Amino acid sequence: MQQPPNPKAKVRATIYLPQDVLDEARDAAVHLAGYPARLTLTQLAENAFRAELRRLKALYNNGQDFPPRDEELRGGRPIAA
Repeated sequence: MQQPPNPKAKVRATIYLPQDVLDEARDAAVHLAGYPARLTLTQLAENAFRAELRRLKALYNNGQDFPPRDEELRGGRPIAA
């Protein structure tokens, strides 16, 4: 029997960011790697994603989770509204 996916498991994702944003994030992660923050680049990214998702849910979806997607994201330019 197949186990259900673990929502806490970490998965690899490839994203493209402006160089200055990535450099600043890396600088922050290195600077805050020790006591007391013990911050990693992964933790910084996860915190940022979670904060932005909360904001987007509140702004566009009455604070509710977005519906599950029917298909995987496609690369390329954003869809025009």
